[in-house]
Amino acid sequence: MASNDVLLAARNQVIPDNEWHELPAASRGWSSERLAALTLELENGPSTAFMIVQSGHLVCQWGDIALKSSIASVRKSLINVLYGIYIAEGKIDPNVTLAELEIDDNEPLTPAERKATIMDLLMARSGIYLPSVYNTEAGRPPRGSYSPGSHWFYNNWDFNVLGTIVERTTGQNVFDGLVSRLVIPLGMQDCEPGDGWFQHGPESSHPVYKIRMSARDLARVGLLYLRQGRWGTKQLVPESWVRDSTLPHSEVGAGHGYGYLWWATAANAPGDSMATRVPMFYASGWGGQYVIVLPKLDLVVVHRSAPSSAGTGVSHVRMGEILRLALAALPEQPQRLVQW
Repeated sequence: MASNDVLLAARNQVIPDNEWHELPAASRGWSSERLAALTLELENGPSTAFMIVQSGHLVCQWGDIALKSSIASVRKSLINVLYGIYIAEGKIDPNVTLAELEIDDNEPLTPAERKATIMDLLMARSGIYLPSVYNTEAGRPPRGSYSPGSHWFYNNWDFNVLGTIVERTTGQNVFDGLVSRLVIPLGMQDCEPGDGWFQHGPESSHPVYKIRMSARDLARVGLLYLRQGRWGTKQLVPESWVRDSTLPHSEVGAGHGYGYLWWATAANAPGDSMATRVPMFYASGWGGQYVIVLPKLDLVVVHRSAPSSAGTGVSHVRMGEILRLALAALPEQPQRLVQW
């Protein structure tokens, strides 16, 4: 696409301003009956909010989309935004090693572990299997069993250290960075000071960065990545970074993979119980927190849940059922969508 065409397309993008632009789903050919069935399913479970954004328009909403709650591991995909920006600006070099950054922990890193790079951490391939604050990962490999870069493991140690690195290299903690680089540029409606905080623990010197957000603010993040990092006429995140981040660099199940802090799933992937008839990438958090992007359908889907002591919220399997029920309401002959 020529540069003038790119600029024209950007100007014609539908993005929310102070509020989301609402458009009745029926006007886009969605099935009212099937959306009603979806609503009944949501009402019968622990879901708290659900949104479908099509071509930048809010076409379906259920629950309290302004309610702020913990986004759990969706936070990791938000940190991906910061890394894309800081790497492009030259503030962070993804090939720098932990030794060069002087990163260590309560249990000192070995010489081999100190060879891990920032990119290894972004891909959950550090090979460093130390205890982490908010340690939820099961099946952690024995320490020293894999060299950096050689093995994928969903590792909270990697993700927590990425927060430490942001502050050490930029002088801003992750929350200040997210406010200036994401919350303000996207015009988020509900985020305010105090919605991000650190959780420290004796397991590690690298704290967890915890965040609470609303469904309608998370949908803006999904739309930003659906548009390959563009927000109106501004390229907030490099297009190449968004593309590379959402590719399955590590195969973790048949057709299901992990990029740079985002999950990626092929169409009808047997290795992901959330798979649909089209490829997608998504951010996922414990208990049913999801930001799902389906580029071929020009859709963003956001789901929120409130896990309680009586249950674990919405499982990944259940989220797949909800998502496929939502997509079943799409028109059989979808309207022509703008290709970005």
